[in-house]
Amino acid sequence: MSWGGFKKSINRAGTQFMQKTGQLERSDDARFKEEEQKYREFEKHTTDLLKNSRDYLDAIRLLAASQARVGDTIEGFYSDSSETAMVASTYKRAVQELDARTAKELDLPYRATVLDPISKLSSYFPEVNKLIEKRNRKLLDYDAARSRQKKLTEKPGDDPSKLPRADRDLNDSKLVFEAIDQQLMNELPQLVDMRVPYLDPSLEMMIRAQIKFAQEGYEQLGSVQRYFPEHVRNDYAEGRLDTQVEGVLQEMRALSICGSAP
Repeated sequence: MSWGGFKKSINRAGTQFMQKTGQLERSDDARFKEEEQKYREFEKHTTDLLKNSRDYLDAIRLLAASQARVGDTIEGFYSDSSETAMVASTYKRAVQELDARTAKELDLPYRATVLDPISKLSSYFPEVNKLIEKRNRKLLDYDAARSRQKKLTEKPGDDPSKLPRADRDLNDSKLVFEAIDQQLMNELPQLVDMRVPYLDPSLEMMIRAQIKFAQEGYEQLGSVQRYFPEHVRNDYAEGRLDTQVEGVLQEMRALSICGSAP
């Protein structure tokens, strides 16, 4: 920071302190605060949406990869050519295909249609925030200049050049502040209003991606069912599998090596 910039920072800090203690009049900034609040909500929701959208893609990847590992593990339980071994092999192939298709058919389209547009929108926020911060600094300068000019008007003092100089400073600071203020007051509402038409396509693609993943998962895993014996499918449909599982657990508990198990 330059020496001039350092002095401005000190002066602005003094202005803020005097405003907080009621020694210096503060400009009525209610209209801008209202627009800024709308923008801040938009910024927060967009930032959260980007994070959650990334988390969703990571979760889908993890789910698909975990299913593939589960399939590989289940197949390792069987070394024969029984019907159950065939089901395990079929399940493994199904979840591996689903994992591969997720990486190929979901990842890149999801990035292109969901993550990239939201990320691009979020990239504008730092520049907008810089302009808001600049406006706040220029408002402090304007309030300070107005206070000095008012004091000199009420009590001119011995130096006749001070009041004209204060008038010029006030006019200059007013012009600078009003230019930035007008820009933000015009463009902040436009930016907020653009959120719906801009994000609508991404939200639609996000929903479509979720539907596609769910449908493909259902189809892939549904195809495994036909390899189960008919009586197993019937037992599942009629809710008898839980009873069978409990029966096997009871047999395990009867083994001496499992005697201490709960």
